[in-house]
Amino acid sequence: MSASRAAHIVVDLGFGDAGKGTLTDWLTRRHDARLVVRFNGGAQAGHNVVTEDGRHHTFSQFGAGTFVPGVWTHLAHSTVFHPLALRVEARYLAERGVPEALSRVTVSERARVITPFHQAAGRLRELARGDARHGTCGVGVGETVRDALAHPEDTVLAGDLRDASGLVRKARAAQERLRGALEEVLRLTEGLSDAAPERALLEDSGVSARWAEAVRSIEPLQRVVDDAWLGARLRAGTTLFEGAQGVLLDEWRGFHPHTTWSTCTFEPALALLREHGFDGEVHRLGVLRAYATRHGEGPFPTEDASLAPSLPEPHNGADGWQGGFRVGAFDAVLGRYALEVCGGVDALAVTHLDRLTSRWPVCDAYRAAPGQVGSGEDSTLVREAPGSERITALRPSDSERDLDWQARLTRALARCVPERRTLELGGAPEARVERFLGWVEAALGARVTVASRGPTAGDKQPRG
Repeated sequence: MSASRAAHIVVDLGFGDAGKGTLTDWLTRRHDARLVVRFNGGAQAGHNVVTEDGRHHTFSQFGAGTFVPGVWTHLAHSTVFHPLALRVEARYLAERGVPEALSRVTVSERARVITPFHQAAGRLRELARGDARHGTCGVGVGETVRDALAHPEDTVLAGDLRDASGLVRKARAAQERLRGALEEVLRLTEGLSDAAPERALLEDSGVSARWAEAVRSIEPLQRVVDDAWLGARLRAGTTLFEGAQGVLLDEWRGFHPHTTWSTCTFEPALALLREHGFDGEVHRLGVLRAYATRHGEGPFPTEDASLAPSLPEPHNGADGWQGGFRVGAFDAVLGRYALEVCGGVDALAVTHLDRLTSRWPVCDAYRAAPGQVGSGEDSTLVREAPGSERITALRPSDSERDLDWQARLTRALARCVPERRTLELGGAPEARVERFLGWVEAALGARVTVASRGPTAGDKQPRG
């Protein structure tokens, strides 16, 4: 094993928004990394970084180490690529003092590409669900994956961006294919004002050519590379692997149907390292907030709207397709579940520790709802003792791809009542942090090696 080669994998153990971006920025600086690899998800990511001089950017497809001069981003073949969103993000970064950001990006030629039609189709599906919506970021990631699984030979890949005429043909085929597949969705959304622009896009025969022309602005011949490019860069030094979303939103381990079309555990990054024969050190860092959060729809056992006024959220609003930003007490039951389904961690990082107060709400167990014992959902719950109403853990499916089990787990979670308690942390801020982190380590059985007390790299401290 080469001591000069290391890979740090950053994964959110919650529903997202735990602070992957700010940790990636800090780790990039701390380890002098020259490359950040995005290994799952796509343009729906929103990773906030604030620099010491006050600049802020919400990183979507660019790696969150981009503020550091000379650091590159690679979008691996396991990601879903939105070329025009990359162009828009590059402009935002230029306004924030990084004019050359686009020149430091590469994309695997095998990455699946979001067309305007996939974005429109995903939005229309969500609108057609009405009050039964699943939750979406509205950028087309899920629809692109769905279409690629159904029509692999017709999938638009990043490599196709290098051939403008071929790209137009593939895009037009996708438009026709999706329009046909959405016949019932189009019927359900007829007359909805929010659906009108998406429906019009699916009918516009000129969109494919205009989109292909716009894609040329990211210079695909310079951006798109074969997979050997990543292998060579991994051998050059320290690499950061920046995950998207969170383990509790994972396509197979999250709470179906309120999930993403992406694997959010460490596995996609580990698979890339195996693919390239990486022989250096690998560090798996799981990230959690000092309190629980969730953006949009889905079960959230410890949700407590009364906490929101004391936990302001400057960079996560309720606008757009995601829906409201929700907060709740730190949930050790969900934390233990996330750790189990992602195969454990080498260390934890806990963010937002500057929000701690002398009395801090946490949850270490749930109470089962009346009638839940012996029900069809009961097998998904781990009880303190046989017949007990006290739930201490969630039971993962024995199969890695069992959506029926995950749906049962979703229903069970919706009925569980959190057993909330208050930690007495004391008055001194440093003492509060250490007492809280000691409780987290005991509750989750994992050590916390990074404590984050604010949004900048300077607010991060290693912990023994």
